[in-house]
Parts: sequence; structure tokens; C-alpha cells
Amino acid sequence: MNLKIKKILNKKNKTKIICLTSYSKNISEILDKYTDIILVGDSLGSVLYSFDTTKKVDLNMIIEHSKSVRLGVKKSLMVVDMPFNTYRNKNEALRNAKKIIKYTKADAVKLEGGNRIIDIIKFLRKNKINVMGHLGILPQSHRGKFRYKGKTSKERENLLADALLLQKNGVFSIVLECIETSLAKEITKALKIPTIGIGSSVNCDGQVLVTDDLIGLNLTSIKFVKSFYDIRKHIDLAVRKFKDEVKKRKYPSTKFSY
Repeated sequence: MNLKIKKILNKKNKTKIICLTSYSKNISEILDKYTDIILVGDSLGSVLYSFDTTKKVDLNMIIEHSKSVRLGVKKSLMVVDMPFNTYRNKNEALRNAKKIIKYTKADAVKLEGGNRIIDIIKFLRKNKINVMGHLGILPQSHRGKFRYKGKTSKERENLLADALLLQKNGVFSIVLECIETSLAKEITKALKIPTIGIGSSVNCDGQVLVTDDLIGLNLTSIKFVKSFYDIRKHIDLAVRKFKDEVKKRKYPSTKFSY
């Protein structure tokens, strides 16, 4: 077993797991000091490219960003999202997962879904590919308005069953996205593997956020997002200072000239 994955598994019921997204070396270098998992998420489509859906992120795009992220990761477990339409069947999934790992040296890949893709997950695990699961809101297949999951008894039963099925078939952890508080707690308690929550309450074994949301670079009104810092204000200040010094011929001074 991958030693980093073993460490993640050992954190269950002991200490909270910290997971954040990164799409570049500079950001991953900073995150790596504090995170247990760095996720190269297909969220990069909306965050960096203003796509209206993660479905527009393709394999080459995620690989190129992951190659950059890898340069800044030393201790954290690096997980890469498999983009939409890259795991429609088990052979396609294996081929693309191997490509991601070969070119990015990622520790694992993440796939969205439960019972619907269980044969694909079985096949990846049989071929020694480490897999993180993802349940709740599934951006790659979701249609219509986003709403939290676990409102009905049927939905709750299905989500719990999917979580147990994913665990049985070898995923090492599961992202729970926008799952009702008591259900997130129930799933987390029922599993031996860790749950990583996003909009799914404090009851999960860990938490993940999009880093650009966390630092206030990406402006969003999503309920579960808390901005911990206003980096835009400081970027604005730095650019304004640069402009002023150039206009006033203060920069570049002799110190910054050859």
C-alpha cells in the first residue's frame, strides 16, 4: 500500500484530514506545508477558465495542471480528478488513469459515483490504481439546480449503500459533497475509511475546499464556502503600487537595473 494512503487511513477517528485544491506549482508549494491531500480538481474549469460546467475540462488540461502541481508537492498525497467522459467503461478508465499517473506521478485518481461505476472502480483497483470516491452532488453528471443530497429516505439509503459499496471495492476515502448533516455523520460512522466533506458538515473525517475560494480570489456565494482571507485586496494594492512607481519613474531604480 502507498505509504501516504496508509497515513490517511490511519487518521480516521484520530485527527481531521486537510485537503485543498491546487492547479499550479506555486500554490501547491504553499499548501503542502499544511495539507494531507492536494487535489487537482476539475473545478479548475470554472475557477481558471470560467467554464459553466466541469464537463468541459479534458484529459490534457488536467494532466498539464497536475504536472505543474506535482513540482510543488513533497509530503501530501496528490489526487487527480478523472475528467468527464474519461471513464465511460473500464478499459477507457484504466487507459486514462494510467496516463494521468504516468505523466503527473499522482498517487491516486478520483471518480464520481457509486453503484453506477462500481465495475470500473473494481477494474482500476484490480490493476493497482488507487481510487478516491465521490458521492453526493456529482458535478460531472448533475443536471438542473444544485441542492443538497439526503432529503428523502430513499436518497439516504442509496447514498449509504453507495458509500459501503465503494469501501468494499477498495477506495481509500470518499468525498461527500453537499450531503445533509445527519446523513454525513451516519456515513462517516459506518465506514472504516475516511470521508472528506465539502458542504457536508463538521461530521466528516476531513474537509476540502477550493483554495481560490478559501483565499477570496474566486468570488462566490456558495453556502458552504468560507473566505478565510481577502487576497484580492493585497493583489490590488501591489499592482497599484507598481503602476504608481512606473508612472513616477521610481521603478526600476538603479537597484533594479543592469
